[in-house]
Amino acid sequence: MPPAMPDDLDLWAAHSQLSGEDLVTVDFLLPTGIYIQMDVPREATIQHIKLLLWKQAQSYPLFPSLGEMEGHMFECVNQAAVHEELEDETRRLCDVRPFCPMLKLVTRNCGRAERLLDSKIGVLIGKGLHELDALQDQEVKDFRSKMFRISEEKMQRVQLMTWSEWLQACFSPQLEPGGGATPLTDGVNDKQAEASLKVTITSPSELMEQALRKWLTTHGPEEEGRQAEQYVLRVSDKLEFLCGDHPLIQYKLSRSPYYGEPLVVVVPPPQVQVRAGLFHGTELLCKPVVSSESSGRSEHVWNRTLEFDITVSDLPRMARLCFAVYAVMDKVKKQKSTKNAHINKYQTIRKAGKVVLMFLCPPDELEEMLNPIGTIQTNPYTENSTALHIHLPDYNPHPILFPPFDKSRGGKKFHIELKEIMERDPLSQLCENEKDLIWTLRYDCMENFPQSLPKLLLSVKWSKHEDMAQLQALLQIWPKLSPRDALELLDFNYPDQYVREYAVGCLRDMSDEELSQYLLQLVQVLRYEPYYDCALTRFLLNRAQCNRNIGHFLFWHLRSEMHMPAVSVQFSLILEAYCRGSIPHIEVLKKQVEALSKLKSVNELIKLGTIKNARSKTKEAMLTKEAMMTCLRQSGYTETLSDLHSPLNPSVLLSGINVEKCRYMDSKMKPLWIVYNNKLLGGDTLGIIFKNGDDLRQDMLTLQILRLMDLLWKEANLDLRIVPYGCLATGDRSGLIEVVSSADTIANIQLTSSNVAAAAAFNKDALLNWLKEKNSGDALEKAIEEFTLSCAGYCVATYVLGIGDRHSDNIMVRSTGQLFHIDFGHILGNFKSKFGIKRERVPFILTHDFIHVIQQGKTGNTEKFGSFRNYCEQAYLILRRNGNLFITLFALMLTAGLPELTSVKDIQYLKVIGRFTWDSLALGKTDDEALKQFRQKFDEALRESWTTKVNWMAHNVVKDNRS
Repeated sequence: MPPAMPDDLDLWAAHSQLSGEDLVTVDFLLPTGIYIQMDVPREATIQHIKLLLWKQAQSYPLFPSLGEMEGHMFECVNQAAVHEELEDETRRLCDVRPFCPMLKLVTRNCGRAERLLDSKIGVLIGKGLHELDALQDQEVKDFRSKMFRISEEKMQRVQLMTWSEWLQACFSPQLEPGGGATPLTDGVNDKQAEASLKVTITSPSELMEQALRKWLTTHGPEEEGRQAEQYVLRVSDKLEFLCGDHPLIQYKLSRSPYYGEPLVVVVPPPQVQVRAGLFHGTELLCKPVVSSESSGRSEHVWNRTLEFDITVSDLPRMARLCFAVYAVMDKVKKQKSTKNAHINKYQTIRKAGKVVLMFLCPPDELEEMLNPIGTIQTNPYTENSTALHIHLPDYNPHPILFPPFDKSRGGKKFHIELKEIMERDPLSQLCENEKDLIWTLRYDCMENFPQSLPKLLLSVKWSKHEDMAQLQALLQIWPKLSPRDALELLDFNYPDQYVREYAVGCLRDMSDEELSQYLLQLVQVLRYEPYYDCALTRFLLNRAQCNRNIGHFLFWHLRSEMHMPAVSVQFSLILEAYCRGSIPHIEVLKKQVEALSKLKSVNELIKLGTIKNARSKTKEAMLTKEAMMTCLRQSGYTETLSDLHSPLNPSVLLSGINVEKCRYMDSKMKPLWIVYNNKLLGGDTLGIIFKNGDDLRQDMLTLQILRLMDLLWKEANLDLRIVPYGCLATGDRSGLIEVVSSADTIANIQLTSSNVAAAAAFNKDALLNWLKEKNSGDALEKAIEEFTLSCAGYCVATYVLGIGDRHSDNIMVRSTGQLFHIDFGHILGNFKSKFGIKRERVPFILTHDFIHVIQQGKTGNTEKFGSFRNYCEQAYLILRRNGNLFITLFALMLTAGLPELTSVKDIQYLKVIGRFTWDSLALGKTDDEALKQFRQKFDEALRESWTTKVNWMAHNVVKDNRS
């Protein structure tokens, strides 16, 4: 691949467009052999450029032989040095970004509609479909063929939908549990006319009838004849519609098989060795084997047989054969690359013959030679990857015999012991005797402890084919688990195909809202699936194509990791299948992808400007801000960035950028602060932060867990006014963050109340006075209650999750009183330290100025403080009851490559997480014991809050000096 163009030679970079030159010289190659050089507008569409070329070509020889203009299209080499057909002629030249300004005109083949769709999908998912066509992989071909057929059937069903069915699929309402008679205000809007009425709890159809009666009373009899069936209720500020007939209180609205022979692997013929091991999940099935040492410069030949101490008949179906190639230098092993392969790889069940494995580089943190939870996908970049040639011997077929069905049961004594084991928390280790007991009493487990299936699976001897056959028979009659319990079965510890199919069967009972809550983890565990066409892939595609909101986030969770070689092919196949089954959604998503590309270009412009003007900060700020404004006002940027659905929330329609209010933030990666007009809010604005260079996936995970906590509290009738703002990773170290309106940081509130930065952190009246400025009378009392509830929620949440780096710029307060935390770069007890001393020495942040607000400024207001403490204790006990779920969700993210949750090294760290979570949630204790422990932590947080104030003082001083 040729090197990318440097910025000063990149014709398509944002700073090149600011030079005042709107034209770019392009070389055109015609099918007749004619060469034409012509200046064309940089921001012209491909269709317009072709029209200009056609007019110019009329004066050149052989023009009549070209034929019709519509029978031709352009080709180019893009920035990735890949040949690209420009079938979609609505794209702009500056968005196509050819590697060199050269376009080749070629004759179109038949089937333009299909080619145009292929082109749009390729641009949308970030990988040309011709790259998938070029893969010599039968599994890829079969998957695409099946998904193509399923997608066609899906689109045919969509075309037969009624308007209400279509609305339900594309803009399904968000529901939440609840009840009671709550007064709501409804506005009826038809063109420019409006009417409002107050109603008690009812259904959307009844509300619509009431609204129309109200309409008739204000507009007279000439409006008679309107039918409720002709209308639908929409939330005033979003593209969310009240479909279905649920009670209004449930709508979220604006509230937010062989025997005998041993398995043999023959390896055909610096010091280099190969280590190989057989795994089922993370369980080693037999002792690993190591080749002899081989010397050579670039090629190493062993011609040795590696024999494992296990018979073929005892290999589980989902066994992984893991290889590691490493150099031995002075008896120190230095790993070069790793590769995993399924013994039962697609269409090669113990297939004899030669196999070539293209290796991936191991993670930096990998301590062990073999990486059983790594990907089984081959490295797509074959030119620079290590290749290992192996040969699998042939086996004569044998009849498959299954062992008899054994229904062993235990007596009362064993039942008591089994009950004690099953009631332990999921982090407790099982000894071999306990595993044997669980397996012996497996039918007792099924009848009395069905939720203990994960423990049973960990007790199976996967190297014994008799046990595997018994398990598969047992799974067919095992009771269904709840979806939350079934999530654990999709972990890397449970690779068996039948187990994973059982788990997906349990997930089918999930509502759309619940599925959206766990979609991030479900996308990650696709990595553990042995085949492209699996139950989980089909489940996600089906639900995404039936609900556009799920489809939106499935698309972005997949596309944001397309740059990773381990999942690039798998995720591109799923994205292609989704797009083919949701063709109307393509243009909506395409608009978002183009907008993000423009924002990235603006961000790179700012970074370049700050480097060039690094000597003068004032000059830098003026010049770079002016360049940013100029860039955003260009027609190519204005059109692309206007009238699109927000990637953070597809029900929000962004009408256009408010350029005067946009800015960039003064941090290393220069995030963009973009202010949009909301088309559905009638002039109100909303803010979005675009980050390029920062990995937002850890923030996204933390905010997901906060949303789950909020849901669990609400299910227990405890609303702690959590603000889990939107955060979405959209690409390699890039993404978006929602700006919470009418909010400011604790640091800014403190600094504006004091002339001395060092003293600001110790002014306990600053926060309460700020709330008094924003609210008065009953509104102030309401704001203090909001502050009390939200402070309780975040105290418990940050304690349980071990969130660190809690300085005063990472805690914010809304004018309505809601306190919330931002920036989750340190979680799970990874606190910052300096010179070996931890900066944070309290379990969670609870300062005396927070208590001052909670007590309404009255020192002796013990009633309000007692209520706050009670909220904290209730919230803590609710999270304890769901501790297993939190552990499962973190475990499912292990291979995502998050900064503090990565690879095999972090499997060991997960045990630390387990101990930490065990300590914070006290899962091994009774409620009374756990509550006693939490009360001690609560008192410690309040007693040692002076250390927090000292940290905040230092932060304020540094911030004041920078400004």
